Amino acid sequence: MRIGLLTEGGYPYVTGEARLWCDRLVRGLDRHEFDIFALSRSAHQEEQGWIQLPPQVHRVRTAPLWTAEDDGVVYGRRARRRFAGHWGELAGAICAEGGAAEDRFANALYGLADLEREEGGLARALRSEAAVDALEKACRAPGAPRAAREARVADLLTVTGLIGRTLRPLSLDWYEEVEGGLGAVDLCHAASGGAAALPGLLAKHFYGVPLLVTEYGVQLRAHYLGAAGALSAPARALLAGFHGRLATEVYRQATLITPGNTHARRWQERCGADKAKLRTVYPGMEASRFAEVGESTELADPDTLVWVGRIEPSKDLIALLHAFAEIRKEEPKARLRIVGAPADGPEAATYLAHCTALAAQLFPDEAEGVHAVGDNPVSFEEIGGPEVPELADAYAAGSVVVLSSVVEGFPISLVEAMFCGRATVSTDVGAVVEVIGGTGLVVPPRNPRALADACLALLRDTERRDRLGAAARARALELFTVDQNIAAFRGIYLEIVSHHPVRRDALDEAGEPQPFANPAEVYVPGRWTGSGLREEPGASGPSWALGAEGPSEGGTNAGRADAGRTDAGRADAGRTDAAGDEPVGVGAAGEGER
Repeated sequence: MRIGLLTEGGYPYVTGEARLWCDRLVRGLDRHEFDIFALSRSAHQEEQGWIQLPPQVHRVRTAPLWTAEDDGVVYGRRARRRFAGHWGELAGAICAEGGAAEDRFANALYGLADLEREEGGLARALRSEAAVDALEKACRAPGAPRAAREARVADLLTVTGLIGRTLRPLSLDWYEEVEGGLGAVDLCHAASGGAAALPGLLAKHFYGVPLLVTEYGVQLRAHYLGAAGALSAPARALLAGFHGRLATEVYRQATLITPGNTHARRWQERCGADKAKLRTVYPGMEASRFAEVGESTELADPDTLVWVGRIEPSKDLIALLHAFAEIRKEEPKARLRIVGAPADGPEAATYLAHCTALAAQLFPDEAEGVHAVGDNPVSFEEIGGPEVPELADAYAAGSVVVLSSVVEGFPISLVEAMFCGRATVSTDVGAVVEVIGGTGLVVPPRNPRALADACLALLRDTERRDRLGAAARARALELFTVDQNIAAFRGIYLEIVSHHPVRRDALDEAGEPQPFANPAEVYVPGRWTGSGLREEPGASGPSWALGAEGPSEGGTNAGRADAGRTDAGRADAGRTDAAGDEPVGVGAAGEGER
């Protein structure tokens, strides 16, 4: 079958989000054909080029999200009236509440898409003074929220520009039924929500192509976090209304939604996603690069704690350093290795400088004598240096891996530590509890004392540390590998196409019918099984696919890592040994956050 893979700011570009997951997905499903429809976020990203693509990628079509091409069309009176009506409805829906507003938003969105298809000129219209005036009118209308009523001209200009940027996919020439257009694919797979899913919405609107949406990190949540300090309160409120309405429409039109974890799933449910459409699919990661460390019999340094990730305020290294100060009071031989580089932007660089200054203040260089060179028990290192040449070496350097975040999506570093067979101490944020199950210790965020106590408990108990590490590795190999990823999405693709085939007359270049152009799956009704997927609670399958006593609780290939978890489920450390919910499904939905 032919898949239209929709991305934003990632694959097939060298840099960006979800590119590793998309590449693994495309390479693993080599029996399908892929057309890539990619939105770029900056000129710099486009200049860096693409990664090497596998032969199953037949075509790549790209468009900039950071700039809009003006097609030179100037609306006449009738087109201006149509634009004013649709844009005014969309602006009114952003400032309104209730289910009626969702329908208004959807009708306005598809009205703008139809207008662009018939007349063109939408990019210019969205930058016009009339667009700003319509948004201001919606903000001043009775019933508008207080934050919207307080919006000033600068806020209205900013919000109109950002909404216009998100709606740029409406102005693309991708919506054709000929070869290379979205109307010619059998399934649209959006690698995220938001702007990436907009082409899928239009492909369904124009041609009835089914839409699959994968979110390992919910776009609406990312918007809330990203815009927290950059915009005024009225601008944030208006953008939140727009992105919330867009998320609701994406979830409503999607044939199936695959969140990467239960944390993301809860966000989707709050945005109106139908529970019957949700299929939690765990991220798939490359386990082979950590196999040598995980299978090694060499003992790690029993006194060393390791932290791995991007250095930024949300990781709360300040709390970790204060916790380590408490640890050093009771275990003077303890060391902390912080392995990572600052995230992009001046704020992250400033935060790294603050952390290094705090570490120097809390832990002055120690020396055995007056003529000896001092050594600091806290080190800041980067992957590729002489001490940590590879990522696996970072986890091999210590016996306990620590995560101290206050905000987290899917914790990549925890899964990597689990592949390496390391015991972990983590804060209870995002999908942390769900990922580790009962194979690590969990403490509240922003609590250095609790973090210190949990680390001390593992540093002092070698047997418990080894037992938790073995259970963590077994769980990671069972739930978070690339093979799980490929098996899950292979079954999902077949299931969607078998239930929602695109009926079209396939013609060759001469206009003659092509009898075998449509995949065989479109003619085979029923539910596809045997793909390694676990059904949602209460779902049933064909009788031949079930055991004598009905569906097994663990499914075919997604049981729990009970072997080696005798200690993992005990609550012998109060709140620290955390048994998280077991989401439905296996496989992969993305990279998440480290």
